[in-house]
Amino acid sequence: MLNTVRARRGMVTSPHHLASEAGLRVLREGGNAVEATIAMAAALAVVYPHMTAIGGDGFWLIGAPGETPVAIDACSRAAAAAMPELYFRAGLEAIPQRGPLAANTTAGTVAGWGEALALSGERGGTLPLARLVEDAVWHARNGFAVTASQSELTAQKLPELGHISGFADTFLTNGAAPATGSTMKLPALGETLHRLGIEGTESFYRGALAREIAQDLAAAGSPVTLDDLAACRASRVTPLSVRLPGIQLFNFPPPTQGLASLMILALFGRLGVSEAEGFAHLHGLVEATKQAFLVRDRLVGDPDSMPGDPRDWLTDQALDTLAARIDPAHARPWPAPPSAGDTVWLGAIDGDGLAASFIQSIYFEFGSGIVLPQTGIVWQNRGSSFALAGDGPRVLAPGRKPFHTLNPAMAQFEDGRHMVYGTMGGEGQPQTQAALFSRYGLFGQELQAAITAPRWLLGRTWGAETVTLKLEDRFPPAVTDALRAAGHEVETVAPFDAMMGHAGAIVRQPDGRLEGASDPRSDGAAMGF
Repeated sequence: MLNTVRARRGMVTSPHHLASEAGLRVLREGGNAVEATIAMAAALAVVYPHMTAIGGDGFWLIGAPGETPVAIDACSRAAAAAMPELYFRAGLEAIPQRGPLAANTTAGTVAGWGEALALSGERGGTLPLARLVEDAVWHARNGFAVTASQSELTAQKLPELGHISGFADTFLTNGAAPATGSTMKLPALGETLHRLGIEGTESFYRGALAREIAQDLAAAGSPVTLDDLAACRASRVTPLSVRLPGIQLFNFPPPTQGLASLMILALFGRLGVSEAEGFAHLHGLVEATKQAFLVRDRLVGDPDSMPGDPRDWLTDQALDTLAARIDPAHARPWPAPPSAGDTVWLGAIDGDGLAASFIQSIYFEFGSGIVLPQTGIVWQNRGSSFALAGDGPRVLAPGRKPFHTLNPAMAQFEDGRHMVYGTMGGEGQPQTQAALFSRYGLFGQELQAAITAPRWLLGRTWGAETVTLKLEDRFPPAVTDALRAAGHEVETVAPFDAMMGHAGAIVRQPDGRLEGASDPRSDGAAMGF
C-alpha cells in the first residue's frame, strides 16, 4: 500500500485483508467501531493463527473525539497452581517458553470481547456476537489461504513446536509446514467461535465450553484449571495519558508497557528536534526509548504488586529530569533485558466518530504451541515472562498478571483530529508507535507514508536474536554512518522486515473525513466506505 485510504462513513485497518473485510462488512451493516473490531479480532484468530488466538489476552481503548477513552483490561492471571515450586520440582530454573508449563495463565481476550460488547451496547450497538464471528466461522470451516509469514514461521519454529500437544495435527500438512497459498481449515476452532456466538463469551469461562477447555488443558499438562477460568474477568480501567503541545496521547496502564510508549514521545518532544528522518530524529527517539525502558523494567508488571504509581513518571518534573540525561550527540551504552512477542493490532472508527484501538496477543508465534483438541484453541505463553526468583511485580505468584508488551494507542489533537494507532512487535511496539506518531503527528507526514517509511528497532524482538540497533536498509547511508559515529551498534536488515512490526492507524478529521493506513510489512489492509 502506497497511498492513504480515505472515506467518510467508516474505516478499519488490520494486519490481514480478510479480517479488515470482516470489520468493514460490520460497519456497512450499521455496526459501530467496537463491533467491527470484534469481527476483525475473531477473523484474525483464524486467518492469522501464528500471530493471535482466542487463547490469549487483549487490551482496548474506546472513545470518541473530545472524551477520555475507556480502557478495557482483558489480561489473564497466573493459575492458582502456578508457583515457582511447580517449576523447581520439574528441575527447571526458568519457565519454559513452549509447552504445557508455559501455558500457566488464563486467557482474557474473550472476556474483553464481552466487556467491549457491553460498552458497545451502552453506545447504541445492536449487533449480536453471532453476527460478529460470522466471517471467522466461515473461514475456519471453509478454509483460508496460508500467508507467507505463517508458512515461513511454521517451518522456522517446527523443531520447538512440532512435538507439542495438538500442534502438528492442526497446523502441519503431511508433517511439514503448509505451503504459502495452500488452503487450511480449522474446523474445531470454527465450531468454538460458532458456539461463542450462540452461548456468549461467558461460556468460555463459566459454561460448557469452559469445561472442555479445562479438560484439554489438564490433559496437556497445563496448571490452568476450571476454577482459574471461572475467576477470569475483564475490567474497565483508566488509561494513562500525557500531553504534547496541541496533542493529548493515551495508552494502556500496567501490566502493559503503555507507560514506555507515552514516555518515549514525551521525552522526544523535549529534545527540540525540528525535522524528521535525519540523525536527530532517529537518535533522539532511540535515546528516549532507552530512558523509558529503564523505567519500565524497574517498575512495570502486575499492577497490584508494583512499587510505585506509573503516572508519577508522566509528570513534567520526571520527564524533564529524564530528558536532561539524553546526550544529543552520543549513544547511551545498551542493552537492557529484551522482550519478544507476537501480536496483532487493529482499529476502527465509525461514521459517528466512535473509535476502537485494540491489541490481541498470544505472546510468541503460536503461543505455547498447545492446541486444545476439542475446541481448536491455541493457548498463549504470556506467563513465560514471569521470573521464578527475586523481588518485584514480575515474579510468578498465583493470581498475578504477567508483564505485557501490548499497548493500544490513541491521540486527540486540539484541531479536532482523533487518531488510533498501534502495532505488533514485542519490544518494538513502543518504538514503532514512536516512529509512526512522530512522523505523522509531529512532522506532518501523510499517514500511509509514516507507516511505509523505513523503521528501526533497538534490542531483540520477533524474529531477531541480537540486541543491536537495527535499521531497515532504506535509510540514507549518511544517517546510518552518523548513528554509528555516535556510538550506536548498528545492524542493517531487509527493507521491509516484519520484525519492525505490523503497524496500522486511522485518523478522523474534524469534518468527519476518515484516513486509514496499514503496514506493507503485513498481509493487511485499511478499508473504508
